[in-house]
Amino acid sequence: MEYKDYYKLLGVDKKATQDEISKAFKKLARTCHPDLNPGDCTAEAKFKEINEAYEVLRDPEKRKLYDTLGPNWQHGQNFQPPPGYENFRYNFGGAGQGGQQFDMGGFSDFFQTIFGGSGGMGGFGGRGGFGGQGGFGGQGGFGGQTFQRRPTRGGDVEALLELTLEEAYHGGSKTVTIQEEALSPDGRPYIRPKTLSVNIPAGVRDGAKIRLAGQGEPGGAGGSAGDMYLKVSIRPHSRFKLEDVNVLVDVPLAPWEAALGATVRVPTLDGDIDLNIPPGSSSGRKMRIRGKGLQGKAGRGDQFVRVMIHSPKTLTDAERALWHDLAEASSFNPREHH
Repeated sequence: MEYKDYYKLLGVDKKATQDEISKAFKKLARTCHPDLNPGDCTAEAKFKEINEAYEVLRDPEKRKLYDTLGPNWQHGQNFQPPPGYENFRYNFGGAGQGGQQFDMGGFSDFFQTIFGGSGGMGGFGGRGGFGGQGGFGGQGGFGGQTFQRRPTRGGDVEALLELTLEEAYHGGSKTVTIQEEALSPDGRPYIRPKTLSVNIPAGVRDGAKIRLAGQGEPGGAGGSAGDMYLKVSIRPHSRFKLEDVNVLVDVPLAPWEAALGATVRVPTLDGDIDLNIPPGSSSGRKMRIRGKGLQGKAGRGDQFVRVMIHSPKTLTDAERALWHDLAEASSFNPREHH
């Protein structure tokens, strides 16, 4: 019976965290789920394999046992249990001492032999357990009492939350749908949509994380669920540009408005306002509107209005004559007064 490298099946390192293992499974499940690949036997077989791998690696106890045995699992009769295993025993199934039957449908012989079931060598809890008498689950195997799992907290998960700049600035309640992992009635993991109502803090910045308590992976043996962290990603805006927690907007000016000064209407995330442009403003000059940005460590950011001087592309004869008169009358040379 071939040893199965569950880490390789999920494409993760042996030191991968529970969160990394969960993300890897979800990514693979989306590509090879039988419902998304009807009639593809290869996809179905692959899905069964990653399900089996995830069933082991998602459970700390199963993962610990799997890591301990490794490729030498067939020599279990010589296995020395690690510290902490003295007083419990797996009763996943088998015909032995009152073990609870565990549905192993869809799992390989390798899995059933290691973790229980009717196939292979009887698994844990059977009279002819791993290694026979003196092996795991056999008479005189390790522990003589049923193992009671300690409550374990579920893992934290992270998801992407895309917001418009207006949503991030104003905050408020938003309904979002994410993809979460769940277990079917037969104990197999699958991906399903989950709808949540999220309270977005006003001024939340790009890259910030919003914590949703108890919305992560379920705990084991009655333990509390983990948390979900929504990482904020602010979409590009058609008019405003985001620079950390500050907001930048360009305002076009006619040459005479820049030279003489003007009051112009400019947009902000709180609506349009009138802004006084000082006389002699050059293209690229920035003016600050305080407190109209996103929330930073030192408080709200600002909005900057950048002056962009636009010259007319077409001129009437009268306008052209006036520009010629201005050019002759003016002593201004921008290459000497920069």
